[in-house]
Amino acid sequence: MMAGTPLFDRITIIGAGLIGSSVARAVRRGKLAGHLALADANEEVIKEAEGLGIADSFHTSVVEAVAGSGLVILAVPVGAMASVGVAMAPGLAEGAIISDVGSVKESVFGALEPLLPAHAHLIPGHPVAGTEQSGPAAGFASLFDGRWCILTPPEGVDADALETLTAFWQGLGSTVEIMEARHHDLVLAITSHVPHLIAYNIVGTASDLEEVTRSEVIKYSAGGFRDFTRIAASDPTMWRDVFLNNKDAVLEMLGRFSEDLTALQRAIRWGDGDALFDLFTRTREIRRRIIDAGQDDAKADFGRPHED
Repeated sequence: MMAGTPLFDRITIIGAGLIGSSVARAVRRGKLAGHLALADANEEVIKEAEGLGIADSFHTSVVEAVAGSGLVILAVPVGAMASVGVAMAPGLAEGAIISDVGSVKESVFGALEPLLPAHAHLIPGHPVAGTEQSGPAAGFASLFDGRWCILTPPEGVDADALETLTAFWQGLGSTVEIMEARHHDLVLAITSHVPHLIAYNIVGTASDLEEVTRSEVIKYSAGGFRDFTRIAASDPTMWRDVFLNNKDAVLEMLGRFSEDLTALQRAIRWGDGDALFDLFTRTREIRRRIIDAGQDDAKADFGRPHED
């Protein structure tokens, strides 16, 4: 690719939520597409995106949006992959690269692979980035800067297609890692999926207690609970689909978590301060390593701004 030449003549993003709209903004920032098409089945959402001017054309028809595109990014809930695949398959250009942004990979490939024409290149992907916000206005171009994007190419993938998709995500600011789909799903189960499930559960329990304690749970929310509520505010549809489509890995990690939680209960019951101190010391070191890896902020209160 010559300097100043777009990576693709036309890119289509399907789904105008947080991730889809952020991809759109980053594509325009990096000048990666001659024409950027954005599609969403929800008319109100696509009208909002059009008002923000984050793409060159806006569509509610998937098959119309993908026509002539060299790259199609699916930024829809994991549970919607098959229906989108059916809708877009007839309009896919020869040699088009099809990828996604979902945090589950085996089920995405299983849903899409039988539906797509042989001339298309399916390479699932997962940018490990996001916020609890949703909708077109929530996106921003720098969301992927310095973050990992994991690609899970199938066996026998077209090498040129993989190289081009890698260059695309690098153009969005990400560092690309190649991983086997099943391994990805196991890793993300413990680093993302189970933590979200725990957050939903803790906040749900607090919601029940809120009625008993007459608003004291909300009134006296400390930092720990507040951080759980941020995670638990994430998109309900997306996370419902994640758990239904990665249930084996999630249940395996929940089993491990339950065993470790039982050991903690035992340490508290028997006053085993050494066991508690050793665990807390080890987990504090994990936090330091995450900061050192550039994946979070070392500033006080997790980098939250405070007025003087």
